[in-house]
Amino acid sequence: MSDAEGLMWRLEKDPFLSSTFSNISILDRPMNVAAFMRRMHRATIAFPRLRQRVQPAPANLGAPFWQPDPYFDLAHHVRHIALPGNGSMRQLLDLATLFTADPFDRARPPWQFLIVDNVEGGRSALISKIHHTITDGEGGVLLSMQFIDLERDAPEPAPLPEPESVETNHADDESADVLRAALGDALRIPLSFVKQVRDALSDPASLPTTGAETAANVRAVMKQLGDTDPARSPLWTKRSLGRRLEALSVPYSTMREASQVLGGKLNTAFVTAAADAAGEYHRRLGAPVESLRTSMAVSTRTDEAASNAFTLVRLLVPTGEMPVEERFAAINEMTTSVRSGSGDANLDTLAGLAQALPISVLTRLARAQSQTVDFATSNVRGAGIPLYIAGARIAANHPVGPLGGVAFNLTLLSNDGNLDMGLHVDTAAVEQPELLRTCIEEAFTRIAQFAPQPAPSTKTDAPSESGTHSPVDTGVAAGVRKRRWWRRASQPPTEST
Repeated sequence: MSDAEGLMWRLEKDPFLSSTFSNISILDRPMNVAAFMRRMHRATIAFPRLRQRVQPAPANLGAPFWQPDPYFDLAHHVRHIALPGNGSMRQLLDLATLFTADPFDRARPPWQFLIVDNVEGGRSALISKIHHTITDGEGGVLLSMQFIDLERDAPEPAPLPEPESVETNHADDESADVLRAALGDALRIPLSFVKQVRDALSDPASLPTTGAETAANVRAVMKQLGDTDPARSPLWTKRSLGRRLEALSVPYSTMREASQVLGGKLNTAFVTAAADAAGEYHRRLGAPVESLRTSMAVSTRTDEAASNAFTLVRLLVPTGEMPVEERFAAINEMTTSVRSGSGDANLDTLAGLAQALPISVLTRLARAQSQTVDFATSNVRGAGIPLYIAGARIAANHPVGPLGGVAFNLTLLSNDGNLDMGLHVDTAAVEQPELLRTCIEEAFTRIAQFAPQPAPSTKTDAPSESGTHSPVDTGVAAGVRKRRWWRRASQPPTEST
């Protein structure tokens, strides 16, 4: 594992810090389950991480590592059920809430898919749950290309050679290699530095007595891990393991055009809507607040790897009553600034230094960090074209981001002409999730009013199968767009170890 992945895995000693994320794909009809199982079998060969479980390093010396699961069983990871009764969207969201919150069996690879039939309107769904150590949100999109098609009746790809069987009787031979690797990881950080980090955290008054270079390093660690400026919300002060999911969608083109008119990008509109909604929620409950702190995931992805490539930044966003354009401009300046400097706060660098600390200290620091943040946002790049899974079209794709100790997580995924969102709520903090969802929808409506109004059309264009595209998407332009998007999957995923 990379240092950041190891940190996420270790932090789950505290269940409030779970880094599991999921996705709810709404399909226009039931999928071909047998075909999907064949595609998933192939995916586990193309992406070996899906057949690997996490093995802790001996004595916690270094990051955990990935090890082939000798008892891997695809049927454990991909299951098939049907909703009872009328199969409402609320039933599906409640099922996804429980499915996402259920912890992984740590003796198996940390991922599961759930095929759900009997969704209202003759539809079905695929709920995918993946631990953040396997991949991040954008990496999950790349991984999904292993079982996604560009056509409803696309031919299945050629089978891949079966993986070699995993030997289970060489533990003694492997243990020495594992211990050597773990010691190598641990010795990347000088023992003197480890001691001084621990001493400084337990007795900050001792910091001036250390050497200048070491003191600077220790201060950097303490600054990043120990910043405890409290969250601002007077309402979202409680935390629990109670969860609720809400789903919403807005038109992609409308929000993109409104963002351009306002002088920024789509992500700025997204964060602006979240901030606007959070402030409105407080005002309606009689507790107005001028600013709240959000954490924002910033992608650092530069290749086709499906492993993690992101860092987190925190923004103190304006939530008081103000014109949309004023809030947008303020947040646009913030997001532009943090993106240009996001490399300075690399999560892997911080995680490498954090290996010097015991798990109990890490969880306390991480919990303290989470208490500085009111809510989280994440914008995941998806596809602007119709996509299919085992013969069923993806009608909507609602991502579910991890809470990590904050009041709510709002994650956005672009999908075939829409921006699909998942609102993941801690029910002890946000006592009225439906009201928050309504506030978010209204905030997007206010931003959408800045989009230019379309000119009256003299054509009568029949909608495409997706219901969101004009006939241009069925011609040459659509083919170009499909090839451009699919080219990202032309290389096999690479993995960090």
